[in-house]
Amino acid sequence: MTKLPNDIDEAIAQAMEATKAALQDGYTRLQIEIVIPEIELQAQSLAKQFIPALLETDTQLKVFFPDTGAAALAKRDWQDVTFKIEDIGTSRSPVDSRVEPEDQCFLLIAPSAVEVAQAEKLSNLAGDRPVVMLIPKLEDVSIVGIGYAARQLRERFIKTIESCYYIRSLGEATLYRCYPSPWQIWLEENGQYKLIAEQPEKPVGDQVDIILAEATGITKTDNSILSSETITAPPKPKKILAEIQKFLRALSN
Repeated sequence: MTKLPNDIDEAIAQAMEATKAALQDGYTRLQIEIVIPEIELQAQSLAKQFIPALLETDTQLKVFFPDTGAAALAKRDWQDVTFKIEDIGTSRSPVDSRVEPEDQCFLLIAPSAVEVAQAEKLSNLAGDRPVVMLIPKLEDVSIVGIGYAARQLRERFIKTIESCYYIRSLGEATLYRCYPSPWQIWLEENGQYKLIAEQPEKPVGDQVDIILAEATGITKTDNSILSSETITAPPKPKKILAEIQKFLRALSN
């Protein structure tokens, strides 16, 4: 059984293995979600750690960043790489021209809800070629909305993406998935995390509250447990790498 990671390096290593396993099993739309505030600020360094997982089989990889600035920075910092680096484009400069027949696999770094249309178009253009999304945030309600169009987007595209790796703090608990393992909820007790639930689909909203209530005897009205859908106030600015390491170290204490 996969254990919670001790630090960010171990989380990325787990994500690499989960991605390779999912690709071998035939999944072609994958996402790696490490849900920590402002993690996208470390997108380039995390991508550099992750990319070797997609190059092990000599795959012709193309890496996309969400904007021209991020793509230009990566081109400057990554010298002599064997893959191409592009930005995903905009409505005025669509991604169509950036997808070539010789491309065999696509990695999209930190796409947000602003880029969801381009991400969907890339996935459709890819056909049966894998599209892997690293730390995406495609469902920002303030951008995609909550009405009919947003529901269509989720049904048409977002629900077709397999979360092969996911980790998120729920306050006293952690929601975790490392493919091919099922979705798991780990609960902190006396400084230690223990596995309290597994299920094939991602638990959301009241499902999480019910699982935690059964494990702790605390009801939803106690306000002691944060569900996976709870919206919390943004944290005060901190050095994000230190925050990531602090969070992941806490999981293993």
